Amino acid sequence: MIKFFKHSSPLFSVFIIIGVILIFAKEFFKRNHINIDVEVLQGANAILYILSLITLNLQIKAMKNTNPNVFIRSVMGSMIIKMFIVVAIVFAYTILSGDHFNKRGIFISLFFYLIYLALEVYSLMKLNKQKNA
Repeated sequence: MIKFFKHSSPLFSVFIIIGVILIFAKEFFKRNHINIDVEVLQGANAILYILSLITLNLQIKAMKNTNPNVFIRSVMGSMIIKMFIVVAIVFAYTILSGDHFNKRGIFISLFFYLIYLALEVYSLMKLNKQKNA
């Protein structure tokens, strides 16, 4: 469990940094009349953080297996699960928001997805280089 927290600390750091930036960006967007819904970005940040923690945990557990195919299946499966969940959430947001759909917020959220994906891959590569991973 301690190893998991050690390897998920970059994800937590980015989650906090993005959260703090979004708190200050809310006033900036309001002042400059920029049409970006900060609540959408905060929700996306939280969802992507939770999804990244879940998939990272699955991949760390699969890395301990002696069969290398288990790790490959875990990486591919977690990527597909994450993609389907993100697509389902965007689809639900599109339907539920109606006229208040915020396209810029969705695009920035997809950028957050790439950040979390890169950090997850970084953590796994760092763990894979260790002798007793």
